[in-house]
Amino acid sequence: MSDVKPPGRVHAGAEDRILRITIDNVARRNAFSPEMMRELSDALTWLDRDDALWAGVIVAEGEHFTAGLDMPKFFGPDATDRPLPADNVDPFGLTRRCSKPLVIAVQGITYTLGIELLLACDIAIAADTARFSQLEAKRGIAPLGGAHFRFLQRMGWGDAMYHLMLCDEFDAARALKIGLVQEVVPAGREAARALEIAEAIARNAPLGVQVTKAGALTYLREGEQAAIDFIATMRARVLGSEDAQEGIRSFIERRPGVFRGR
Repeated sequence: MSDVKPPGRVHAGAEDRILRITIDNVARRNAFSPEMMRELSDALTWLDRDDALWAGVIVAEGEHFTAGLDMPKFFGPDATDRPLPADNVDPFGLTRRCSKPLVIAVQGITYTLGIELLLACDIAIAADTARFSQLEAKRGIAPLGGAHFRFLQRMGWGDAMYHLMLCDEFDAARALKIGLVQEVVPAGREAARALEIAEAIARNAPLGVQVTKAGALTYLREGEQAAIDFIATMRARVLGSEDAQEGIRSFIERRPGVFRGR
């Protein structure tokens, strides 16, 4: 019997306007290789560019979401890490962020990279088995995927510094309390719940959802006045659209809207 473990991968499939992105490296607790990071970036770029896709879901196979990076493959003597294409979506949202809504489901070990991927998404669902740790400083390094400021955005200074400096492990109940995740569900239910939320989002008008996310990101990047100024862009994007007309008709006719993204 061979001891060679199959290589990890990230695969994606589209159905009913939703792109489901799956992390699959169970033999290594879903640790990420450079190839997997490229595949994740390619999947997010597909979601971002395809007008037929209105939301994305990120899930992972197996008992654990991810143990983080496969460190030797990124930093060892035989490292194969390469920069992502400049026009690709950055999985951490540090350069180019996905314009479509992203829902993520996590379970079991969700360390370092896993938290930073979660923080780059819009809504997070955790299994009650989820265990979190931003432990880079315990290993002599630091979080390089955005945790150093996104913890602050989610939970405020005290809780952010508590976990970033202690490098402790905390559970799903604590993650919910500090706003790292939005729901905790029984183990095995997290992926289905994330898909339910993505489907509910995709029943809304996509232009309105996307420009709302763009406006919120404008506030994070540039502050309140820039977000106020962005209202003119939001108005121009949605008020003359077919979806806005359908929204009014559906309200008058007391039925759900049937939106087309135009």
